[in-house]
Amino acid sequence: MEEEVIPILRVADAAAAVAWYERLGFVQRWEHRFEPGLPVFTEVARGEVRLFLSEHEGDARPDTLVYLRVRDVDAVATEFGVEPEAAPWGREIELRDPDGNRLRIGTPEGVSGGASES
Repeated sequence: MEEEVIPILRVADAAAAVAWYERLGFVQRWEHRFEPGLPVFTEVARGEVRLFLSEHEGDARPDTLVYLRVRDVDAVATEFGVEPEAAPWGREIELRDPDGNRLRIGTPEGVSGGASES
């Protein structure tokens, strides 16, 4: 087993959050709830990059910042109708998901085109 870090983001509506993250190229891998009507805990992934999305109170808080490094920030920017900004280390955008979590998404200097990086 490879060791890894998986950020947990608090969401109010897991289905709506999953739909938003799908626009970023993530796919839902699984969903868990202890019984019907209880909060959802789910995983979305983009290649080897994974996020846990949780409706459980106490699992993270809104306004969390996650940095997502991708090979083609321009494609993501086009999907969301924003313009990337130049930084000394590459090009970036910043988005907020429906729950206020911040995603800074960037492509390092000298990288362009292709699929997501891990």
